[in-house]
Amino acid sequence: MRVLITGGAGFIGSHLAEAYLGRGDEVFVLDDLSTGSIDNITHLRGRKGFHYSIESVHHAPTVAELVDQCDAVFHLAAAVGVRLIVESPVRTIETNVHGTEVVLAAANKKKKKVLIASTSEVYGLSADVPFREDGNLVLGPTTKGRWSYACSKAIDEFLALAYWRERKLPTIIVRLFNTVGPRQTGQYGMVVPTFVKQALTGRPLTIFGDGRQSRCFTHVRDVVGALVGLMDHPGAVGEVFNIGSSEEVTIQALAERVKERTGSNSPILHVPYEQAYGEGFEDMPRRVPDVGKVAGLIGYRPSRSLDAILDDVIGFFRDAPPAGARAGDLPA
Repeated sequence: MRVLITGGAGFIGSHLAEAYLGRGDEVFVLDDLSTGSIDNITHLRGRKGFHYSIESVHHAPTVAELVDQCDAVFHLAAAVGVRLIVESPVRTIETNVHGTEVVLAAANKKKKKVLIASTSEVYGLSADVPFREDGNLVLGPTTKGRWSYACSKAIDEFLALAYWRERKLPTIIVRLFNTVGPRQTGQYGMVVPTFVKQALTGRPLTIFGDGRQSRCFTHVRDVVGALVGLMDHPGAVGEVFNIGSSEEVTIQALAERVKERTGSNSPILHVPYEQAYGEGFEDMPRRVPDVGKVAGLIGYRPSRSLDAILDDVIGFFRDAPPAGARAGDLPA
């Protein structure tokens, strides 16, 4: 099999590339390195069947050429992270919507199967927890830029499903819930690597808000296994799937567990949302997925507990800290 991974130098994309190379497949990576890093794929360069292009997913000729060479496409390229969303809303919307338009248009010419990576953010302020794929999406007002990311990814979903229904392009949608693991950076607001780096360097663990907001964290290798399984299964086409874990934890409890597992004496510091992201910022109080649909189709089950995930991330930063893990890169 020959697969194209847009955003393949990113955190999830690089692990997905590893998985396909491990199967003996051929992998083509497209990434402009805006949020990804060449360091994530350096160890893959030179491996048989691995190819990469440093170019934007907006560059239609490059996308078309790569799509033509491949059997399937994973569209992971996107603007990610709460901090990037708040600070660069135009970039967020244009990257997410236009990039998806380019990929779907190119894939449609040869009817190549496309998996679109969406996000738990699309559920917005919904209180119908755990979130089901057929549940209502409840977004905040357009005057609050916080919701531009969720809205742009929802548009991606609508567009991908429209291509399937109207033009018979085989598409799959996955909504990812807080994927974590080695090689993830906290640069754009990802909480686990941020807490781990703060704990290991003796800095305060900074919690935005009161810490009662809760999340469910999933190891990147479990997520990658689900992505591969869905791409291989013909029953996934035209469907939307949650991928995540049901082990819920508050951010306050997460900070305490990171301290415990690192042996850190770092204090825990609460920072008001207004100070971190500006006035009027809204957060999702809970993010808990119902994963019954993906479990029923491909037998998906998260294999790692939260403690095991934290230990893996802690070990990664202790043993081989990348450039992004230097103390000078941590938030003040």
